[in-house]
Amino acid sequence: MTSETSLVAAADALSDRAMEMQERFAEFERGAYGHEWSVSELMAGFVVDVGDLTRLVMASQGSRHVDRVDEGLAHELADCLWSVLVLARRLDVDLESAFVETMGDLEVRLSAASPPDKG
Repeated sequence: MTSETSLVAAADALSDRAMEMQERFAEFERGAYGHEWSVSELMAGFVVDVGDLTRLVMASQGSRHVDRVDEGLAHELADCLWSVLVLARRLDVDLESAFVETMGDLEVRLSAASPPDKG
């Protein structure tokens, strides 16, 4: 199995797990709010998670104080990954293929680029 194949398999498994949890959230949302969150509402939740992640990254770099920052970082990174995986599925984006293709494009661009002159 190539590294790209194993990467796609891992991403697919993570995506499946994210969607399992999204369905549980949808059940909760239907009971609590009368409807499950739309893609726009999921995106708004993601923005909130990115804000929380920003605060934690700042704390990890000494610019803010947050208790248990390492634990919080892991949690918020996982929340953000969950949001990206769910948004990709809800928007019919083949994230796994897009990631592999984008990394290939970046590799080509970086291979062709000259590093800046340090002198």
